[in-house]
Order: sequence, then structure tokens, then C-alpha cells
Amino acid sequence: MASRNILVVDDEIGIRELLSDILRDEGHVVRLAENAQIARDERLKLRPDLVLLDIWMPDCDGISLLKEWANAGLLTMPVIMMSGHGTIDTAVEATRLGAFDFLEKPIALQKLLKTVGAAIKHTEHLAHTEINLSSFGKSAVIQELKLRLEQLARHKNTLFLIGKKGGSVPLCAKFLRPSNTPWVALTEYEKLVTAPMEILEQAREGVVFVDEVTRLGKTEQKGLGLLINKSEKYGVRVICASEHGLPQLIEKAMLEQSLLQTLAGAAVKVPCLDEHKEDIPDLATAMATLMVEASKIDYKAFDVAALNALRNADWPGDLDELESVVQNLLMTSLGETITQADVQRVLSNFQGQAKESAEQHMPLNLDQPLREARDEFERFYFQYHMRLVKNNMSRLSEISGLERTHLYRKLKQLGIKIKG
Repeated sequence: MASRNILVVDDEIGIRELLSDILRDEGHVVRLAENAQIARDERLKLRPDLVLLDIWMPDCDGISLLKEWANAGLLTMPVIMMSGHGTIDTAVEATRLGAFDFLEKPIALQKLLKTVGAAIKHTEHLAHTEINLSSFGKSAVIQELKLRLEQLARHKNTLFLIGKKGGSVPLCAKFLRPSNTPWVALTEYEKLVTAPMEILEQAREGVVFVDEVTRLGKTEQKGLGLLINKSEKYGVRVICASEHGLPQLIEKAMLEQSLLQTLAGAAVKVPCLDEHKEDIPDLATAMATLMVEASKIDYKAFDVAALNALRNADWPGDLDELESVVQNLLMTSLGETITQADVQRVLSNFQGQAKESAEQHMPLNLDQPLREARDEFERFYFQYHMRLVKNNMSRLSEISGLERTHLYRKLKQLGIKIKG
């Protein structure tokens, strides 16, 4: 058996030393922790392949620590629970939370080695973890959102999530997917017209997620309506999303009336990050930990002032922006701890980039005659929307409000070539 990093967590020194001797004799690298706090620290430093975790400890019991890791998406390794006076209920609860197995003390040598061997083999099948709704913190806003989503999860009705671009809408959608079922994030919108039943078959008993539903053309929207009508037969929940609220969708007629009526009856607003800033310290810490796990970079803790600076900042890019900032901090901060000065440095870089991007977004030269300025604006306008709709002329016609014949004429006049 190849050598593995194993963390043993137990408040009894005799148990720690005994397990350490046995596992080191088997060729493993063993680290020891006598309480939950040391276990948290060692888990970040060691990134163990396996954890042996005692249930009864003075500062924080093993079940609570297991639950903490599970909620933060940190069960990237199998955890074997240990107890000298555990019950069946305790073992069931540990397994439900994600424990690999349960060992009763005193632990027989062969039982220990067999269970450790099986757990190490299991590491090959563990899924990559990512930030999830359970990591979002304890604010009243998020707790209410979770309760609402848990209520919705009991049924497979179509759902319409409304939230800021770059925010937590996809996480909410994934929260509603039953365990071990398909997740189909639809990107080829034409399949709504050409192969809707194929989509449903692929997502059977799972979820079809359609992000920013306003990007769909009229024909594709009708196809989505058909998909929704047939979804129950396949046990599929269809979850649609948009950054546009219902008043805007209605006022600007951005969706087909029948589809809008269906989605409006199933609309849930997802709060943006600025609405629950008190969760940002926990979120930033969870993001940093997951990045360390995924990329094997060195972990750096945030000091209190740094976390406060993140919490007090504005986040126009929502979760995506916070994640980018956290990654930058881990990669560029020079000390072992991320400080307030580090946060201010990175935030100023992002604000500068945002300003530069805004200036480049409309590269219009105002020092020219009106006709040339108008042509330049129109050229930029059509090129921008052509990129968004991937040269779909039907969709571009709808967005611009021009008939197809007039649209082609306008593009030719502006010197814009239409790519097939």
C-alpha cells in the first residue's frame, strides 16, 4: 500500500500514540491532534488523505467537527469515526453527515488496517468539492433562503431564480438537485427546438438548468415551454434563471407571454452578496480553503482587519468578484497572513480594472462629426450584441427592433461582416 498522510484526532494521548505507531509501521505519514481546533489547523496544513476522528472530545465533539467540514465542502478525504461508547444512532448520524466508517474502541488491529485500507481506496472516487450553499454563512437572509429552497426541494416543479449576474443563482439551483442525479446546464439553446426530448432523457430524475433565459430567441422560448410541459413525465425539474426582475421582464416584453406566465408563478429572488455582507468573512475563508485544496498552494489565514475590509467593500461582481479577489490574495500576499493592507491593495487593482474596462467598453471618439460618431456607436452596438447571440440574426433582429431586411442593410452599411 502506498504511503498516505493520515490525521489522528483523539483527546487521549494513549490512543493517539498507539494508532500513530501502527499506522507508521504501515508506512504512512501520521499527524496528531488532541482537540478540534488543532485538527482544523492540521487539516489545512497537511491536507490529509484520511482522518481518524474521535467522537467524544472536550472542546468540540467529532460529530460537530464532521458536520462543520461537510457544510464547508471540506470532506475531500474519508473520515473514520471512533468511539468507546458510541451507539447505533451515533454511527447512523455520522454516516449521514459523510463519515466513511465507524470504529468502536478498543479497536482491533486487523479491523483498523482493513478499514483504513478501504478508506484509502475510497479517496480515488471522492468528487471535487466546490463552494456550495451550505458554506454561505449564518445570516438571517441566507437562513431564510435555505428554508425556502428546502421547502421547494420537496417537489419537482419548475422554478425561476432571479439574481445578480455572477452571484449565487447556480448554487441555489444545484442545492435543489437530488443527490446522485443528472445536472444538465443547457448551453446549446437550439436543442430546445431540435431535440427537447433528448435533453429530458439526459436529465431524467435530475435538473435542467437554463441560465439567463432572456438570451433565448422566440422559437427557443417556445421550445423551453414544451420542455417544461413534458418534464414531469421524465421526473425532471427545470430551473430557469435571469438577472432581470419580473417588472423589467414584463415592461420590456423580454419573454414570450406564456413562458413568462409560467415562470412568474415560480419566481424566487436570490439575494446578492451586498445584502448579506456579514457572511463575507466565512465565505472568503471557505473559498480560500477550497482553492488551497484544488491547487495545492500554501494556505494563508486572514487576519481580523482583512476580513473586516472584505466585509465592508462593495461587490458589484458579487460572488465571482469575491472569489477572484480571494484567489489574488492567496497568490500575491507576501506574508503568512493576509492583512488589511493586502486587501486594500488587491481591491484597488480590481477597481482600477473595472474603471479601465468601463472606459474601453464604449471606445467612442467624441471629437468627430455627429454622423461619424453615430456610425461608430452603431457599429459597436451591433458587434457587441452579435457576440452575445453568437451571430444569431433572428435574435439580433429581436434585440435591435429591426426587421431582418433592414438589419442586413444596416450591417452592410456599417461594414460589419456576418459570420456563418
